[in-house]
Amino acid sequence: MEAARGKTPKKPAVKKGFPRNLKEPVGVYCRVRPLSFPDQECSCIEVISSTTVQFHPPEGYYKVNRTGNDKETQYSFKQVFGSYTTQQELFDTVAKPLVDDLIHGKNGLLFTYGVTGSGKTHTMTGSPGEAGLLPRCLKMIFNSIGPYQAKRYVFKSNDRNSMEIQCEVDALLERQKREATPNPKTPSAKRQVDPDFADIINVQECCKVDQVDEDCVYGVFVSYIEIYNNYIYDLLEEVPFDPIKTRLPQSKILREDKNHNMYVAGCTQVEVKSTEEAFEVFWRGQTKRRIANTHLNQESSRSHSVFNIKLVKAPLDADGDNVLQEKEHIMVSQLFLVDLAGSERTNRTKAEGNRLREAGNINQSLMKLRTCMEILRENQMYGMNKMVPYRDSKLTHLFKNYFDGEGKVRMIVCVNPKTTDYEENLQVMRFAEVTQEVEVTRAVDKTTYGLLSGRRFRNQIRGGLIGDEALVSEVGLQSFPPLPLCEILDINDEQTLPRLIESLEKRHQLRQMMTDEFTRQANAFSALLQEFENAVRNKENYSQGQLSEKERLISGQNLEIERLEKKNKTLEHKVEILEKTASIYEKDKRNLQQELETQNQQLQRHISEQCRLETRLQGMVAEMTTKWQKECDRRVAATQLEMQNQLWVKDEKLKQLKAIVTEPKMEKPQRPSRERDRVQDKAARRSASASPANAPPIGVRRRRSRSAGERWVDHKPASNVHNETVMQPQVARAITVSVPSEKALAKCEKYMLTHQELASDGEIETKLIKGDVYKTRGGGQAVQFTGIETLKQQSPGGNRKRSLSAAAALAQPDGLESELTDVETRCSMAVEMRAGSQLGPGYQHHAQPKRKKP
Repeated sequence: MEAARGKTPKKPAVKKGFPRNLKEPVGVYCRVRPLSFPDQECSCIEVISSTTVQFHPPEGYYKVNRTGNDKETQYSFKQVFGSYTTQQELFDTVAKPLVDDLIHGKNGLLFTYGVTGSGKTHTMTGSPGEAGLLPRCLKMIFNSIGPYQAKRYVFKSNDRNSMEIQCEVDALLERQKREATPNPKTPSAKRQVDPDFADIINVQECCKVDQVDEDCVYGVFVSYIEIYNNYIYDLLEEVPFDPIKTRLPQSKILREDKNHNMYVAGCTQVEVKSTEEAFEVFWRGQTKRRIANTHLNQESSRSHSVFNIKLVKAPLDADGDNVLQEKEHIMVSQLFLVDLAGSERTNRTKAEGNRLREAGNINQSLMKLRTCMEILRENQMYGMNKMVPYRDSKLTHLFKNYFDGEGKVRMIVCVNPKTTDYEENLQVMRFAEVTQEVEVTRAVDKTTYGLLSGRRFRNQIRGGLIGDEALVSEVGLQSFPPLPLCEILDINDEQTLPRLIESLEKRHQLRQMMTDEFTRQANAFSALLQEFENAVRNKENYSQGQLSEKERLISGQNLEIERLEKKNKTLEHKVEILEKTASIYEKDKRNLQQELETQNQQLQRHISEQCRLETRLQGMVAEMTTKWQKECDRRVAATQLEMQNQLWVKDEKLKQLKAIVTEPKMEKPQRPSRERDRVQDKAARRSASASPANAPPIGVRRRRSRSAGERWVDHKPASNVHNETVMQPQVARAITVSVPSEKALAKCEKYMLTHQELASDGEIETKLIKGDVYKTRGGGQAVQFTGIETLKQQSPGGNRKRSLSAAAALAQPDGLESELTDVETRCSMAVEMRAGSQLGPGYQHHAQPKRKKP
């Protein structure tokens, strides 16, 4: 379709080789309903041509909706029917071609689509005096096949969407059983028409399909279902009445037959023989259909109704008497007449509860139908291969085959020109715009049965000749003049014999005339028969020539097939050789790839080993460098400390000498013993090492009494690594600290520092540095180290590269390793805690060598 004042987008070019002639678009028609009150309402739709309608927005519409576009819009259809179009005109244009295709074995699908109150049901069903499309289709079908219908129950449907042919005996038994039933389920053609729909099916126009195959018999089956809330219900199903428990109708399911066609499993199919009988079945199902009173319509359809007309066609035998019993000769065609539920916004219907849920399901199913149409259009126009979501809705899933090329598809879009329906009508127009751009595959004519035509007519002629001969004999005898009385009572009677002779001569003349007429007609018939035989012979000769030509063509094709088969075998042999060669190459390729992967793994392992060795050597070099650097620093510090001690001792002696010299001589001092001098000298040097240069000399160190038992300060690092040795430090009555404090040193007499480091062979070595705790003159505590114990795990062979303890030590973070190896820092924290000192603990005592006793 196209919009006003704008160009229609150009469709992409069809690909080369695409069978365009085998496709036809979906036929979309538009029907405008007349206004209910022309004087009170204004129309928003104008029919400007036989194919175009124009929409006028109502006054104030765009101010309310704020769309910013107040232009009229035009939409084009295959044909537009105005408000004064009759039902017969609509039927002749839209539905009559579908009925013609149905008689000739092709399927059809007809939709009516629109908002509630737009005239969909009126278009499909009709009203009294104005029959709709459905009764007119039924009338045309039975007008066309009336004389050629099969007897009831000759055709029988099964549960697999196919038909079977019963023999005459079985059909007769079922007919007798039906006549014996007091209230048969299927209506009878002899019953009186129901007055409720008698005016609806009263069609004055007589429509008939031309060129009906007279050598076939036909049967018509109808079914009626509804799709309600995306469930399928059979409207013709007879539910037994139960006064105790009401039985609700069961939903039907969709299945696929052997020809991949969708059908409703278990759906009731009724065989009908007349228009009245078929419409009675429809009316019976219509009373069960779900309708409700909404704000827009007093009897609004709340479901999609689907009325199916199935036409079964089977040929007569060669004699034209009976139906062929072969199942493959049965031809079944269907015509679906679908009345869709109204599509409108739920806020306009003022629906609540169940009505609101029904409206939501209706809009959802119609939206699924529109989605399928849009994807079909995209696939066809742009060469895409998107999957069409037929299964999302029962409505689209049921008619999936029609959009894939099962038959013709026609849609009648019904619109109401009221201004209140303007926005809903725009949505309907957009859907119609998408639909008529979808193309479906055109149905092709099915093959014939291979029997001569005119079988039924020849059988009637044969039966008619016998009856005509008897009729001619009877008429001939009646046309002869009556014989006079032959009784002679008088010898002189001269009138009786002449009258008898005259009568016999008249009879003879009449007989001669009749014989001549019969001979003439026989000769004429013989001439016609000879002419017919000549025509048959000519046709046979022509057929024989055609057959011989076809045989020659087939023989040539057979030779070509043989040549192609030989060529195919040769190519298959070559392909087999190439496949073997390719398999050999593939095997060699896999072997080479495996070998390459093995070498890559070996190279990777070699590189990893080199990296590990390089890392180990770098670690050993760094360890040795750090160890020697610390050793050098320790020696330099020890030398400096020793020199400072010597200098301090000399200064102290000079101070004492100066004090002795400058001090007034009171009395003669006593010379202290050698042991006392030695103790004082040692205490002086110890206090000099822990005190600043200007500090006063430290007094004699005093050890605590050991009568109460020794108590240790166990100075361990924050994270200690277990080195898997048997000899572990077990210290009784110990205060374990990670940072020594003055309070802990004041309570103990012994001090032990635990230190761990990596040895040169990669093992963890634990050293226990022991010392004694002394009180200083400044009020603090001093520690004198007295010995070192070493715990180390070694391998007996000496070839062990790395033990578990080494790996655990290497796994520790760098900060922890530096903490374990930094002995000087940790020792300086445990030497002295002097009260009131701002310099913190001492840091020289760990390097002071232990003096030997003289």
